[in-house]
Amino acid sequence: MLLAIDAGNTNFVFAVFDGDVLKGAWRASTDTKRTADEYAVWLTQLMGLKGLVPGDIDACIIASVVPEAVFNLVQLAKRYFNVEPRNVGDRQVDLGIAIKLPRPEEVGADRLVNAVAAKEIMTPPFIVIDCGTATTFDIVDGEGAYAGGVIAPGINLSLQALYMAAAKLPRIAIKHPEKVIGTGTVTAMQSGIFWGYVGLIEGLVARIRAEYGAPMQVLATGGLAPLFAGATDVIDRVDTELTLTGLRLIHLRNKG
Repeated sequence: MLLAIDAGNTNFVFAVFDGDVLKGAWRASTDTKRTADEYAVWLTQLMGLKGLVPGDIDACIIASVVPEAVFNLVQLAKRYFNVEPRNVGDRQVDLGIAIKLPRPEEVGADRLVNAVAAKEIMTPPFIVIDCGTATTFDIVDGEGAYAGGVIAPGINLSLQALYMAAAKLPRIAIKHPEKVIGTGTVTAMQSGIFWGYVGLIEGLVARIRAEYGAPMQVLATGGLAPLFAGATDVIDRVDTELTLTGLRLIHLRNKG
């Protein structure tokens, strides 16, 4: 079985695949001080609830945008699962996608993994939107190559900044308001955050399509993707497990 680790800025996701079947996935808040031993205690307990044991794991792949965490994740794989992990971004790992950028090494591992997975279910050219810590827009061109993208602050970052910078504004939950015009502070904030991000998505997708000069489908991923997809018709498809799928596909490509 494959242990796939998606190490993001807000959460780390650990998933176990048996072939193409996802047996379980678990999240931990990002903490670069967490040791391999701490990961092992937490993860093996959760695996056990699914009837999985460390001996079931015979491969591991890691995609991390948190460089400080990689060492302990590698040690986790080696010490507790007895496998040598592949790390997306290492030169010897073949992603199976061309990167048409002057400095390919600058692209986040998660963005490339998403593009790899999206190529399996979408016909290029297309846009992948990831609603995470940052809201990213990644473009795969008509030749199936990664061609760049856009990075904007994520919706939770914007909420946090609004709360911290304005003394009289409260913390609020993200929800889909029925109306744009708020009739109180909370509803006005919810409208601005939610519909503001819908406007961001629609506006950037329109500008990307116009600049590219051809129709492009849009696939959205990330925990909030279903919420936004229900409010705009520019999103054609949602896949909240896109990054994990990409990790599995990259593993299959390289395991020989």
